[in-house]
Amino acid sequence: MSPATDLLITDPWFYALAVPALLVTGISKGGFASGGGNLSVPAMALLLPAPQAAAISLPVLCAMDLAGLRAWWGRWSRREMLAIIPGGLLGILLGSLAFGAMSDRMTKLMVGVIALAFLARTLWLSRRGGPPEAAAPNRLRGGFWSTVSGFTSTIAHAGGPPLAVYLYPLRLERAKLAATTVVFFGVVNYVKLVPYGLLGQLSPSNLLTSLVLLPLAPIGVRLGVWLQGRISDKVFYRVIHVLLAATGLKLVSDGLGL
Repeated sequence: MSPATDLLITDPWFYALAVPALLVTGISKGGFASGGGNLSVPAMALLLPAPQAAAISLPVLCAMDLAGLRAWWGRWSRREMLAIIPGGLLGILLGSLAFGAMSDRMTKLMVGVIALAFLARTLWLSRRGGPPEAAAPNRLRGGFWSTVSGFTSTIAHAGGPPLAVYLYPLRLERAKLAATTVVFFGVVNYVKLVPYGLLGQLSPSNLLTSLVLLPLAPIGVRLGVWLQGRISDKVFYRVIHVLLAATGLKLVSDGLGL
């Protein structure tokens, strides 16, 4: 057995979970149904410690971000980027300090509750008559939720639901929403490489496994771009909410140990 094989994760069940999970992540990186990307680490964490699952995912996410940035470059909301990028960077700092101190279950439960609370609010507003009106932009609220997003993204790549709490109610035009989300997480993921490296998470074993999974990056992103351009706004938001609900329920279930 070669040294490379000794380092590489060879469990076929790991790849049976990792491949579809990362494809879903790539689809979300391509701008379609951003909430779906949060299934990646929970799926891999069924067989690996969550910090290791997050470390293996990060280089693949960074490769996806390059493809996503190319697809959506220049189409983001400048106003919202000014509100959320500083908060995201602060959240990375806080998440780096807490990395390893918070249990996996606590983090997953927190993120899942946020996702489900957002969906409950959306359904309640829609039952009051017609679709919810677009919320007014608010830099303070955007800064708060992007900080939460940066924090949970650092801990478990689970930054989608907190950012959605702020961005989705704005009801941005869907290409602008997709581009803003893709750029935000592109910045966040590349900055996260620094604390992950300092914390020893980018080990040879993790990096080699990431390299094997790397071809999934362009495939998933291209699927996301293709789907995003062929589905109506109504269906688009329904799919986002369904995937966000599935993500939230999965994270709550994991957090409660069910």
